[in-house]
Amino acid sequence: MATILRAGRIVVRFSGPDAHRLLNDVLTGPFDPQSDEAGWWALLTPQGKILAEGLAGFAEDAWWLDVSTSVAENFLKRMKMYRLRAKAEIEDLRETYRVGWSAERPQDGIVHRDARGGGLGYRVLDPLEATAGWIEGEDFVRARIAAGIAELGEDFEPETTFAHDIALDLNDGIDFDKGCYVGQEVVSRMKHRGTARRRPVIVSGLSAQAGSAVASGGRDAGTVGRVIDGTAVAVLRLDRIADPQAATVEGAPVTLTLPSWASYAFGESGDED
Repeated sequence: MATILRAGRIVVRFSGPDAHRLLNDVLTGPFDPQSDEAGWWALLTPQGKILAEGLAGFAEDAWWLDVSTSVAENFLKRMKMYRLRAKAEIEDLRETYRVGWSAERPQDGIVHRDARGGGLGYRVLDPLEATAGWIEGEDFVRARIAAGIAELGEDFEPETTFAHDIALDLNDGIDFDKGCYVGQEVVSRMKHRGTARRRPVIVSGLSAQAGSAVASGGRDAGTVGRVIDGTAVAVLRLDRIADPQAATVEGAPVTLTLPSWASYAFGESGDED
């Protein structure tokens, strides 16, 4: 099976004796160098809002992260600021490496399994010269939407969304056992107080575009992300969806479905916003 080019992502390589500590101390996710999985992570503001998110895997004595091109400059700037005097090298590899996806494990490249949503195939990183056979397509987006996984740049904008809103906590994107990282206090409070009202929902039967509002009972519950084949992921207010059968987008009825891995339900509400 051919590898699908993910043109909207770039590769950032972290290496050096303090690279692991830097990532572990700043980003939300667990960083296990023994794992063959690409772990989900986010860089948060001190207020807990997502600035960047992506996958990270360890190979060839370095950590390999991918991040949306839309926030790449800010991500690099902030990580270099947080580095201070740490012995870690941060390399922007957008000119020399590409990010790809494959439903089956390829033989070549830096390959890590994407375990989000029960399994999303494999993230593949390769030098530019080795990607001539990669193709453009929307297979990854279809798989991601079907799994109910929201992605920054396609489904929500930076500094608008909390980590719990995209279910980082339910897809191993937050290490609740490690010490402080940027935004940790907000994440911890939402976990222990049960205040997560917004969660990913799969919306199908769409004829509208990304950014259109989902309404339920006459109230806006959120907006849909990128639409493929009439289906999208939306980060919605669960407490505003008492009857998921009555949801509409731009006046047209749609179907709301919870991801198969979801532990939340329509109609739930937290103690506070």
